[in-house]
Amino acid sequence: MNNTNLNYGSVSIFFHWLSALTVFGLFALGFYMVDLTYYHPWYKTAPELHKSIGITFFLLMIFRLLWRSTQITPSHLASHTSLEQKAGKITHTLLLLLIFMVMITGYLISTADGRGIEVFELIMIPALGSMIENQEDIAGLIHQWLAYLLIALATLHALAALKHHFIDKDNTLNRIIGKRQKLESINEKTVN
Repeated sequence: MNNTNLNYGSVSIFFHWLSALTVFGLFALGFYMVDLTYYHPWYKTAPELHKSIGITFFLLMIFRLLWRSTQITPSHLASHTSLEQKAGKITHTLLLLLIFMVMITGYLISTADGRGIEVFELIMIPALGSMIENQEDIAGLIHQWLAYLLIALATLHALAALKHHFIDKDNTLNRIIGKRQKLESINEKTVN
């Protein structure tokens, strides 16, 4: 379950892939729902689903950060250059920051009229109401562009992992898909 110096634990791997699926899924749903007309059957359902998943994802991300704070980060591979190490750290930090910024702006859009957000018809997240003039429009524009930036950065992150796997032929991708490394195999590769 826990991370080691060599590998990510099953909980970190689960959070990583669930976050990736949720980010791309919410983006696709958001992109789809903005052009729905009033009489479309998903006109009300899509935004409600988008908000409910978004609030649930926010809670998951809080838990993910708490989990992450209790875990060690696996060491960089010997094949990673210092530039790749710095780029990876910056990318991971920006991804987390963008995820939270997108969720906060989504909340500001949804609650600008003073109504709370109903989550899967189970609980109601209270509204803060409008704090600035045209909050819904301003937050909506920021939400949209941050979402585009998040998807672009997540795609770049995925392409970098594929580059490590297919071009560099290192274990970067293997570690996050759960393929465990053993110290002996790393030592053998270092010697060879």
